Amino acid sequence: MKKIILYIACFFAIANVSAQETILPGDAQKETIALTNATIHVGNGQVISNGTVVFKNGKISEVGATASTAGAKVIDCKGKHIYPGLILTASQLGLIEVNSVRATIDGSEIGDMNPSVRSIVAYNTDSKVINTLRTNGILLANVIPDGGIISGSSSVVQLDAWNWEDAAYKMDVGIHFRMPSLLNRGGGRRGGFGGFAPVSNVDPVKRGLEQIESVKTFFKEAKAYLAESRHENINPKYEAVRNLFDKKAKLFIHCNIVKEMLLAIDFAKEFGFEMVLVGAVDSWQIADLLKQNNIAVILHQLHNLPTMVDDDIDQPYKTPAMLQKAGVLFTINDDDGNSRYRNLPFNAGTASAYGLTKEEALSAITLNAATILGIADKTGSIETGKDANIVVSEGDILDMRTNIITNAFIQGRQIELNNKQMQLADKYKKKYGIK
Repeated sequence: MKKIILYIACFFAIANVSAQETILPGDAQKETIALTNATIHVGNGQVISNGTVVFKNGKISEVGATASTAGAKVIDCKGKHIYPGLILTASQLGLIEVNSVRATIDGSEIGDMNPSVRSIVAYNTDSKVINTLRTNGILLANVIPDGGIISGSSSVVQLDAWNWEDAAYKMDVGIHFRMPSLLNRGGGRRGGFGGFAPVSNVDPVKRGLEQIESVKTFFKEAKAYLAESRHENINPKYEAVRNLFDKKAKLFIHCNIVKEMLLAIDFAKEFGFEMVLVGAVDSWQIADLLKQNNIAVILHQLHNLPTMVDDDIDQPYKTPAMLQKAGVLFTINDDDGNSRYRNLPFNAGTASAYGLTKEEALSAITLNAATILGIADKTGSIETGKDANIVVSEGDILDMRTNIITNAFIQGRQIELNNKQMQLADKYKKKYGIK
């Protein structure tokens, strides 16, 4: 019996190895590269026609219509478009592989208060999902933990790495607080989200407010702890939020409806934290207040129903333009569990059909995203001195018909644009004689 089990284990191990893609991280940039004759979308609203981008040692050295290509390897991009690498601002990429297979889920921890959980150490660079994002132009992602009320810290990763240490682009950018729901739906149909809510005798609003008070208590205790010059015993949870009080990290508060967001604003003011709202479905209703308080917003899934039954059916599509008009710093995200983040550029494309210009929509998923994550000094736009995180597309990157990525570079490294799904498509095209 033991021999049979051993043979079965070996069979599956061999099958798994043979099924892996032979997609390796790119080598460090060794020669200067010039991308020429392209339309350059800088990411800050500027567009350069028939321009050239030159980069060496992983950094952009020249951008413009007259950039010198002397001594560089020239890649002719005539008729194509050059963009900054797109940035996914809130995801569980590399933490969850298959939603329905528990063994592949490493996105959450038990307990309500988990500020010391760090998503970066659980990030799996061998995830099959990663390569499907790169072929749509997504080169960076903020990987966040889930579970509890305070879920832990997120980190930004670049999507071309051997391990999490290589992938780390900026570690521990912020702590994530998942605001308890203050929407009393009662029993029956869950408005806008599908499914049915169980009937409960517990007042969800009262319970939510009690949980928020417990979070306030935690931060008050953390503040008192951090004010001490020395400690007899180190408290990892309090130490994990030190950067919030030092303003070296941001507090990402996940909430959607107006009263939740108003509580979030008061919460951040009470402790003096720099705050970002995540989800923020109804942020359009308090856009002026968000602007006054300099609060940034990460909009989750645009391709969704509105929160309330009396909202306009296309309200999620219009929200980005309303925030743009109010001067609110925002970014667009994709958290769809089916498409697994790859539709990020097309979410932005939808926003461009409902009030944003194409360049504003692009900025929302490049420079705005980089600014919110605190990495705008290194990426988010095609400017001299920044990392060469660059995508070349045959057409408009926000249009799923013309988003055909031909070249991509992360910190100057040319990355391979292939993935498991493309390999399977090629396999069965050959089987059935399809060209």
